[in-house]
Amino acid sequence: MALDEIERDALIETDVPHAWQLLTHAEHLGAWFGDAGASIDLRPGGELVVHWEEHGAVHGRFEAVDAPSVLAFRWAPFAHPGGTEPVPGNSTLVTFLLTPEGAGTRVKVVESGFASLECSGHEQRQHAFRNGEGWDLELRHLGDLATREVILRATNGR
Repeated sequence: MALDEIERDALIETDVPHAWQLLTHAEHLGAWFGDAGASIDLRPGGELVVHWEEHGAVHGRFEAVDAPSVLAFRWAPFAHPGGTEPVPGNSTLVTFLLTPEGAGTRVKVVESGFASLECSGHEQRQHAFRNGEGWDLELRHLGDLATREVILRATNGR
């Protein structure tokens, strides 16, 4: 039986409104999540494209945009070519939940739908495992970017 959902979270050193910007502004998303840019049409049904030097572009569609606490998109990182439109059978749903915690923000990411991918159970498990590792890395990148920006703000006196 395939694992259908993975969940990761991280506490980042910034407030919720700024964390929301890091998730929803292309220049930020293309820096911490992708490494070669991103484009965002931030509305339900709007397109998301994240670019990686090594992997190319992955397309997504926003399903929920509830500023500044809930962001969800469906994406197809497993489909080849990477520019494939996310549809049932080739995509999973990624949901970000932002909550204040002390002076920072708890960022929780839940990716679900691995058991519905049109591939073998073994491949579904591999996708879930790889994406779990990926979210561990990407959340560290998000935290690093948030910390750098806090330091920059303090240095510039803002």
